[in-house]
Formats: sequence, structure tokens, C-alpha cells
Amino acid sequence: MSYLYQTRGTCSTLIEVELDGNVVKNVKFTGGCNGNLQAIPRLVEGLTVEQVEQKISGISCNGRGTSCGDQLAKACRAAYEASLG
Repeated sequence: MSYLYQTRGTCSTLIEVELDGNVVKNVKFTGGCNGNLQAIPRLVEGLTVEQVEQKISGISCNGRGTSCGDQLAKACRAAYEASLG
């Protein structure tokens, strides 16, 4: 299942998340810092939604109260909940 998540408060504007059950299979960011946005997907692919939330939820970038990682954790949760119907 592929899910599009509109980010809030970050340089990236959109995250596409593909899940297999509750496991992250593929992540693509639109916008943002190229290096980080290549690294983050590689680090989270194969993890469960819960593991992603534990590792990167709540990270703040430059005092914004959120970050691309934090937004990815939210995107994974939203994708998972959408998959439940």
C-alpha cells in the first residue's frame, strides 16, 4: 500500500510511504535536504511503524518543533491507520 503524506513545518513537502502490513517497504521525500532524505529512507526501510516512531518521532530541526524524520514517523502512522480501513 502506498500512502502520500503532506508534511507540515519542514523543507520537504511530501512523503510517499509504502507499507507491507506494519513494515516500511519504501519511502520517498519531495523537497528538503538531499543527503538526509536519501539516508533516512535507507535507515527505516524494513522497520515496523512502531520502531520508526520510537527512533525518530519528536526530533526537531532548527527549533521548528518537527523535522523530516518526525514527519516521516507521522506519515508511517497515518499510512498504517489508513491501511486498517
